[in-house]
Amino acid sequence: MSLLYEAYGSQIKRWPPSGRHILAQYDEQSIIVYQAYSPAIGHFATRHGYFGGDGFSFTRMSWIKTNFLWMMYRSGWGTKEGQEVTLAVRLKRSAFATLLELAVHTQYIPAVYPDEEAWQEQLHRTSVRLQWDPDHDPVGTKLERRAIQLGLGGDILKHYAHEWIMEIDDISPFVQQQAEYVRTKIFAHLTTPYEAVYPLPHPELARKLLLSSLE
Repeated sequence: MSLLYEAYGSQIKRWPPSGRHILAQYDEQSIIVYQAYSPAIGHFATRHGYFGGDGFSFTRMSWIKTNFLWMMYRSGWGTKEGQEVTLAVRLKRSAFATLLELAVHTQYIPAVYPDEEAWQEQLHRTSVRLQWDPDHDPVGTKLERRAIQLGLGGDILKHYAHEWIMEIDDISPFVQQQAEYVRTKIFAHLTTPYEAVYPLPHPELARKLLLSSLE
């Protein structure tokens, strides 16, 4: 996989400091999402180009993240048990659009749903969960900006695992290298995958997702 990289110090000058934004690396056909798994699951996915094998469960929700540093916060830079292998997954952009369309917030949002009953009904009908969580800097400091993660279950997870993925790359060696710069606080050397604010052409979808404006 040919990921694009850029110095962290350069990227933070471009990223919005606050608000809800989908930070991601993408092109016309694809978008990169990140997941962290145990070696058994991660190595199987890398070898076969899809998720499966004895360790992967299709009965549990699987969460994807578009923001590399949010993944690093959640996995402790690949040091947490069961999250030692960091995967960069090139997902079809059309599939990502489907996930956003189907996504329902994990919490009731009065500005999005007519009432709590309507939210509960949508939540039970979909297999895609949406969460906005505080983003974090490389050392884990909470930021004002929010990061998106999507939980996939049921048939959607099966489509994701077997049909919608274009490529899977184990980027654990890169993570370990960059983690050392974080540990020693040599941030001038820290490099992260290039990310920019992901555009949504439909204002109604942006409203449903609670995306913030860049203006």
